Amino acid sequence: MSATIRESAAAATGPGPMIKAAAVRKSYGRLEVLKGIDLQVDRGEVVCLIGPSGSGKSTLLRCINHLETIEGGRMWVDGAVMGYDLKGTKLHEQPHAKICRSRVEIGMVFQHFNLFPHMNVLENLIEAPRLVLKEKRPSATARALALLDSVGLADKAKAYPRQLSGGQQQRVAIARALCMRPKVMLFDEPTSALDPELVGEVLKVMKDLAASGMTMVVVTHEMKFARDVADRVVFMDDGYVVEQGTAQDVIGDPQHERTKAFLASVL
Repeated sequence: MSATIRESAAAATGPGPMIKAAAVRKSYGRLEVLKGIDLQVDRGEVVCLIGPSGSGKSTLLRCINHLETIEGGRMWVDGAVMGYDLKGTKLHEQPHAKICRSRVEIGMVFQHFNLFPHMNVLENLIEAPRLVLKEKRPSATARALALLDSVGLADKAKAYPRQLSGGQQQRVAIARALCMRPKVMLFDEPTSALDPELVGEVLKVMKDLAASGMTMVVVTHEMKFARDVADRVVFMDDGYVVEQGTAQDVIGDPQHERTKAFLASVL
């Protein structure tokens, strides 16, 4: 485990949970996607969200960093209400600039890699630290190269995204998120767009990151990863948290009939 990754995880220490959702609701028109979600993620904890497509997992993930607004309830990240200021008893959405400042501390890795195609790997990694964190090029470059080494891509700094495999691009995306020194990392089905033979190399990086103590919330269909890495597994269906507990409890001995049916279809 590289010192650079351990350094990122060390920044996440402090009192109280890292993430707390209380009665969170989210709708798209008449379709209610999240129906009063209560969830807590402790510092250094790895939580895997599992469930069928359309259950609200990715939406919940995007509500954590306010990529999606919520219609009810509250979401806290590192003790602060995410995306809103409390004035009296009412929440008022923060200005975009303030939301962006909070979002800097929340790393997110998507299904698709979202790398800048006109920039090489190193440029992809140092762009945000230089523009957003105002970091000097030498220090940003040194950190980026150390992170590339930690994800096994030290020799790809000058390569362009089109020259990399999907697994390599996703590892670059993880390193890019870590360059911002996040307090928490969110992963939205990070291996779903990869060929099966490339999945393992990405999961290994995520396992290393989890071992470093980074707080992680992972939407995944990789049940073996959830078994091996998750401190807690949360099964969602139809906008509700149906069941949660250790991987041994939820995957190995599910209690709810809907959880049993889902796992029977994917295992």
